[in-house]
Amino acid sequence: WHTCKRNLKRLHTLLTSFEDWLETTSITLTQVNGQRKYGGPPTGWIGPAPGPGCEVFICCIPRNMFEDCLIPLFQIVAPLYEFRLMMNISGQNRGFAYAKYGRTMDAEAAIRALHLHPLQGGVRLVVRLSTEKRQLCLGELPAGVSEEALLNMLRVVSDGVTGVIVREAGPRGRAASALVLYSSHYTASMALKVLVQAFKKQFGIFITVHWLSGSSKPRHYEREEVGALAYPGPTPVGQALLTPTCFQSVRAASHDPHPQHFSRSCNAVGCLRRVCELYGFGVPLYDVRYHTNTNGFLCVTYSVLVPGLPKPFCGAAKVFPCPSTNTMKDEAHHIAAKQVLKAMGHA
Repeated sequence: WHTCKRNLKRLHTLLTSFEDWLETTSITLTQVNGQRKYGGPPTGWIGPAPGPGCEVFICCIPRNMFEDCLIPLFQIVAPLYEFRLMMNISGQNRGFAYAKYGRTMDAEAAIRALHLHPLQGGVRLVVRLSTEKRQLCLGELPAGVSEEALLNMLRVVSDGVTGVIVREAGPRGRAASALVLYSSHYTASMALKVLVQAFKKQFGIFITVHWLSGSSKPRHYEREEVGALAYPGPTPVGQALLTPTCFQSVRAASHDPHPQHFSRSCNAVGCLRRVCELYGFGVPLYDVRYHTNTNGFLCVTYSVLVPGLPKPFCGAAKVFPCPSTNTMKDEAHHIAAKQVLKAMGHA
């Protein structure tokens, strides 16, 4: 009983200090969807909204610590655009928060300065770059739905939709699926909570919605996990972005040593470009070389650089020769794009 009484007294002291800080600083906090938010932007903010890479994820926060301690600490590095502390209904925090700065370099500086920052009681904060997931996978869509129609439907029931790619339905009228990109993690997370019911109510359609992730098991409300970030090379990006269970834009050809002839109706070059634009990777750059071997087949070696990824995709393949050099060049680019799509689309 005495311990409980001491804890209640300490909590009262902390809450009083927190309320005094709010009054002194005139800072406004907004409670919304299980989190308490500052800014987004704050009063007097000058400049555009931050882009990707400007937010840090903070965890190992003591449950009785509030914004009066956290916001000033993270403002030491640079002005905050937004700060979000996850809250329980009891009034305690949930042990993690997000701080967003105006520039990527400020977020990186916060990680260097505050990761493992010591707090009272021997606790150390964990600070790392937020993944800011913005992609949702939609399943059980009507067969034949177009990207334009789906985009219009999504904009009726959710905010911040910036792009859609539809995977066409398979044989026997199977349902289609789609990948949807939102302008921010916040708009994507809000959409995650409402899309199933909104599609049912507005359009009479029963769909499934989950985060795009590297796991074959959908994770509907995935929290950030503590741990080191892997720098995204070609294979990790494939696992994290385009898993076959969630979305696959093209069923790419395997690395078959035997010659192949690819249909021009499947424009892999255009599809790869659209996927890269959707993720903000930039336009793929091709370095393709080809020659005819003694058996009469066109041998292709390629290196495709996607500007947003650290390493190029390299490989070799064979195609049937075409009558003109221009067509052979198109075929060479086509097979290179197919192989890159496979690398991005299979774990």
